[in-house]
Amino acid sequence: MKKATILFLSFCFCFGINSISQDMLFSVNYDTTIITGAERTEIYVNSLKNKRVGIVANQTTVIGKTHLVDSLLSLGIEVKKVFSPEHGFRGTASAGEHVKSSKDIKTGLPIVSLYGKNKKPTKEQISDLDVIIFDIQDVGARFYTYISTLHYVMEAAAENGKKILVFDRPNPNGFYVDGPVLNPKFESFVGKHKIPVVHGLTVGELAKMINGEGWLKNGIKCELEVVKSLNYEHTDFYKLPVAPSPNLPNMSSVYLYPSICFFEGTSVSVGRGTDLPFQVIGSPFIDSTEFSFIPAPNGGSKSPKHKGKTCHGYNLSMFGLLYIRNTKQLYLHWLVGMNEKTNGKFITRASFFDLLAGTDSMRKQIEAQKSIEEIRLSWQNDLETYKIMRKKYLLYADFE
Repeated sequence: MKKATILFLSFCFCFGINSISQDMLFSVNYDTTIITGAERTEIYVNSLKNKRVGIVANQTTVIGKTHLVDSLLSLGIEVKKVFSPEHGFRGTASAGEHVKSSKDIKTGLPIVSLYGKNKKPTKEQISDLDVIIFDIQDVGARFYTYISTLHYVMEAAAENGKKILVFDRPNPNGFYVDGPVLNPKFESFVGKHKIPVVHGLTVGELAKMINGEGWLKNGIKCELEVVKSLNYEHTDFYKLPVAPSPNLPNMSSVYLYPSICFFEGTSVSVGRGTDLPFQVIGSPFIDSTEFSFIPAPNGGSKSPKHKGKTCHGYNLSMFGLLYIRNTKQLYLHWLVGMNEKTNGKFITRASFFDLLAGTDSMRKQIEAQKSIEEIRLSWQNDLETYKIMRKKYLLYADFE
């Protein structure tokens, strides 16, 4: 993208142009020939015969419009149980909401929550299994917790001699790599691995990296097989057929998510409790703008930040396609700008901000009003080291 266009976008934010018209959008071309790992039944069905199978799944675990669990049962596979991540098996629980174990009404299968009492399957929970399938759509950001669930499932499998079968799916943000690399001191469920915020890997590639780099407890490795997607490359823009979680309802939110999730540690709302989650930003602590919203409880957020208060800010809903897809970078102008506009009331949850960033240096740089260029430069050495490591685990043609 030309420098003039980038400057124009910065101008829009700094001078109060609150949204970008449809006419400014680039045309969107998505590859419709991609075949996900789950769809390649001829590759894996025979190997699952006479095996006791567990499936880590949610609402994205589909073949076309049919849930993978239903497909496998119809093919005579002995599915014993389902493990559900954050947001639950049907993907309707709010972010951070405790998810209880239960039973699937349709199949009668037990559903074991991995976002409740335990985030890692226990020995007892997997003792009656031979194979654990992991098939969940990721969005390519380190703090999206499905990949932390992957880590713990792999670890439990390694400790108990179970095989992991990953049905791979394209990464909708897999066309670039950017952001600070996790400092191990800030490891948490929103950051388990020494990877950047935008890691540029599919779940299958990340599983190979976790195994290959010895990141499981005590350096153990699990028996791992990845069923690749077909016709996918990291240059592709993959349109998700199913919303991956309640607050990422469309591709605009998916593209914006890596850049604006940091606001979760600040006084600025990202639109939870509105019709545009992760597509708007605003706060009661900034001066009036042309655009505003009032968060209210809804299906995606039972108690949104600034509930019932008018948040002045910006509608970014058309920005993802225009900027992120073409510059292939995290957009930091919003963070720097909102820090200036909130009059010292910006970072309100410093420890959580640091967990999201994977370091405390980014927060300190913003508070010290460092330039965007200085902030970006500070993570480049670690990022280049990561990029070299990443190449060892790629299953698909890369963007470089």
